[in-house]
Amino acid sequence: MKSRRTFCAVVMICSIAAGAPAQTPTRARDLGVPFEGDPGPLNAITDVSGLEVGHTTILREEGPVRTGVTAVLPRGRMSQVGVFANWFALNGNGEMTGTTWVSDRGILKGPVLITNTYSVGAVHEAAIAWAEANLGFRAWTLPMVAETWDGFLNDITGFHVRRQHVFAALDSARAGPVEEGSVGGGTGMRTFEFKSGIGTASRRVGTGGADYTVGVLVQSNFGRRPQLKIAGVPVGREIPDLLPENPPLSEAGPPAPRGGRDGSIIIVAATDAPLLPHQLKRLARRASLGLGRLGSISMNGSGDIFVAFSTANGEAVANESGEAPLRMLANSDLNPLFEGVVQATEEAIVNSMVAARDMTGVNGRRIYAIPHERLREILGRYDRLEAATPD
Repeated sequence: MKSRRTFCAVVMICSIAAGAPAQTPTRARDLGVPFEGDPGPLNAITDVSGLEVGHTTILREEGPVRTGVTAVLPRGRMSQVGVFANWFALNGNGEMTGTTWVSDRGILKGPVLITNTYSVGAVHEAAIAWAEANLGFRAWTLPMVAETWDGFLNDITGFHVRRQHVFAALDSARAGPVEEGSVGGGTGMRTFEFKSGIGTASRRVGTGGADYTVGVLVQSNFGRRPQLKIAGVPVGREIPDLLPENPPLSEAGPPAPRGGRDGSIIIVAATDAPLLPHQLKRLARRASLGLGRLGSISMNGSGDIFVAFSTANGEAVANESGEAPLRMLANSDLNPLFEGVVQATEEAIVNSMVAARDMTGVNGRRIYAIPHERLREILGRYDRLEAATPD
């Protein structure tokens, strides 16, 4: 696999899986998992020009702490120009702040920040402070902060995400390859009862006489093992073992969280195609189909919340009065973008699992990563294995 730079602020790393050998981060295509569509050069959301991503990963044995923050900046850290945007909730047991104003105005101004469920308030406050310190914002600011639950592995009620962690994620944001797996807001997450976290992918599409990019970043934390399908193969049923371990606690210990949580997923979809807010709502909805390809049914307790934005039409978005030039892709030309966001969502979720490693957290609870060689063997038996990407 080619060398890949990553951008991540890591706070006090500790040994999580004792005795586990250091491994180079791996992506699903490196294992020969087949996907449809034409990815961008990085196969990441940062294939959308100007977009930046940063992480702060917080790993400490006191707690233990297994959490963090991920920042997606549509036009980069220092831009004060917003983007046309819209959002969609497939199932609403979760939080994404600022969505009512995005619905009404059709514009997202500032970063999308993703963290754990109990840290939304701290991240929201820190995002305003960072904007005022770096961009001089003194006007009305409604940050977009989204969450998924990491309380199985993380000391979530310890409220360990602080202002400095949010600042570090924003300050470290860069274009280029995006680190995946157990990093940033995805540090303590699980998917289909395997370890997971952050994942990303992109697609290049041609439509309306031009070429465009659609990219996706997920913080993935949903699903039950028997549901999992990869490339159409019932991988979850083929790997019924390696389920999360929840050792019994002493009588004096706190109660363990209920098993079999429905989980959640946050999906951020970006494109450089000139889409207006009503079209971006349609694009955000299509991410649901990427979940469905993997076997998700968006369960009752799940928080499946998506936001989509376009980096086109910067002049129109920035204009505060009068008329402004505006471009819009015809609705009849949206199908390739719909297909691209479905494909990129599917791949990003698998990437979030493949890049993750075994992790032990609070009260000795443990979540196992999806075993790479077993995955390859299963895909091979179903005649769904492609040649792995060479190193």
